[in-house]
Amino acid sequence: MARFSPRFGGRRRSEAEGLPPGQYLTRDFPVLSAGPTPRIPLDRWEFWIRTETGVEHRWTWPELTGLPAETPTVDLHCVTKWSKLQTTWSGVPMEDLLSTVESTAEFAMVHSYGGYTTNVPVADLLDGKAWIVHTYDGKDLTPEHGGPARLLVPHLYLWKSAKWVRGIELMTRDEPGFWESVGYHNYGDPWREQRYQGD
Repeated sequence: MARFSPRFGGRRRSEAEGLPPGQYLTRDFPVLSAGPTPRIPLDRWEFWIRTETGVEHRWTWPELTGLPAETPTVDLHCVTKWSKLQTTWSGVPMEDLLSTVESTAEFAMVHSYGGYTTNVPVADLLDGKAWIVHTYDGKDLTPEHGGPARLLVPHLYLWKSAKWVRGIELMTRDEPGFWESVGYHNYGDPWREQRYQGD
């Protein structure tokens, strides 16, 4: 049975003030997980991208953190209805990693240490929309928030920004990940309130 952190309060803000419908503003950074927090030693950490033909590209921690990083400041929107605005991260743009990969796949399955998965269209990983981030607010990303590295896809609900990311599997057809297979929306656009199947 999944265990979750208690509900976090916050003040309501209108959509015109920068929040998607149904969201409330929090200054906290709630920690919500469906299982225990993995703790991965950096000398054993790696990130991979596997193409639809089975070709794998791998990066060790020094290799990933040695790549040029960007520092995006983005708003976060959780499916549990909290939003946190103007969060600052640092990490490698997904499009830079994918530029080294030969693939025509349109879909991706994100894999995490600990077994979590979530599906994301490849188009949503490109054009400055997604990063593998390793710092938050100028500090190393803590395990509670997905460290040492997590995927950040801020234009979708936060469950798509997989914590403890370990790899991305490129696929020719879409498949549901962990939450999608138990009733969450396949895409998860917060501005369209795509929380659950049928939304």
